[in-house]
Amino acid sequence: MPTYAYEAMNSSGQEVKDEVEAATSEDAIAKIRQKGFFPTKVREKAVKKQAKKKNAGGDTAPLQKKRKMPISIGGVPRVDLVGFTRQLSTLQDAGLPILRSLQILEQQQKPGLLKAIIGGVADEVESGGTLSDAMAKFPKAFDKLYVNMINAGEAGGVLDLILSRLAEFMEKAAKLKKKVIGAMIYPVVVISIAVGVVSLIMIVVIPKFQGIFHDFHTELPPITQVLLNISYWFAQQYGWAYVLFSPIVFTLLMKLIQMSEGGKYLVDAVKLKIPILGGILGKTSIARFTRTLGTLISAGVPILDAINITKETCGNEVYTRALAKVHDAIREGESMADPLRATKVCDAIVVNMIDVGEETGDLDKMLIKVADNYDSDVDVLVSSLISILEPVMVVVLGVIVGFIVVALFMPMVSLIETMSSPKH
Repeated sequence: MPTYAYEAMNSSGQEVKDEVEAATSEDAIAKIRQKGFFPTKVREKAVKKQAKKKNAGGDTAPLQKKRKMPISIGGVPRVDLVGFTRQLSTLQDAGLPILRSLQILEQQQKPGLLKAIIGGVADEVESGGTLSDAMAKFPKAFDKLYVNMINAGEAGGVLDLILSRLAEFMEKAAKLKKKVIGAMIYPVVVISIAVGVVSLIMIVVIPKFQGIFHDFHTELPPITQVLLNISYWFAQQYGWAYVLFSPIVFTLLMKLIQMSEGGKYLVDAVKLKIPILGGILGKTSIARFTRTLGTLISAGVPILDAINITKETCGNEVYTRALAKVHDAIREGESMADPLRATKVCDAIVVNMIDVGEETGDLDKMLIKVADNYDSDVDVLVSSLISILEPVMVVVLGVIVGFIVVALFMPMVSLIETMSSPKH
């Protein structure tokens, strides 16, 4: 039977270090609790080394081969990871051992990266590692937030509950991200089509009108001459290439600037100043970091560790730096609300709710409520953005089309009048 080394707290709050024999880590936690201790860390002791020694001594049991991961671009899709987390939570709630649960989930997965990763995690657990340590070896599927919550669930013996909360957290985070991206798709598609149509007119249609005007020696008004110059730039001086590649160059330039900490902070700060869009991005960041922090605290992760994890996953350098200041202030003995208020990155209602949460001991619940409120605010702002963009785009496109029509027809009218006037 495997031996587990553990660290725990006794009823007096003193730290206890000892060992216990158990079939699984869950059994070990149960035995530790029966002794009246609260386990903080439970790890199987030196199983891998013992296996190596057995093989060196002539044991016929082969060492387990490390399975190969399939080549893939990016990580595991969020939807698949949420489904896996939900199913693992259900199996744990049903009382199945963690290894058996992983093996069941591996069998029912379609061939791909997630199936291979689940198998790799199962191999690590079978060889004596904890679930959190095993998952930490596969960052393409399990990020730092995920691993730390699993670690907290193992330590507290509430892995099924933590998995359920983790799945809910990922679902809400994915839903929020989908809303923001969905709001951007419509204007981007409309603008792209409009630019394509106008470019086609500039390259194909307008040069033909220019030939007509030249053949009839028509005197061109200034507005028409401007349009012809733009058309010549598009068709003959590779203006279409500037229009086509400028978004790509701009994106690459932003990526280059964001490679430095100062540049990333500058870009994120500018984004937050953009009308309406900045409000959406700001409220999205607040919703993300409050939900992440609230979920971690409710899982039993110490607040300093929870803030460290949250600041790495909030997605905006402005809020990352603010949380770093909050972390340092809490380490010096301050509350969370006061240093957060000093950073001036959150509305007063957010700080006040956090302050109340600290006073009542329900900080995690207050943070989740803040996140829910800001999710609703993002919904409203996204709807407002779409409602404002539609008439703005119609007006801009109307001005462009009107400019082209007037510029082309003014000389045509003059030409018709000249041809229809009686010759003297």
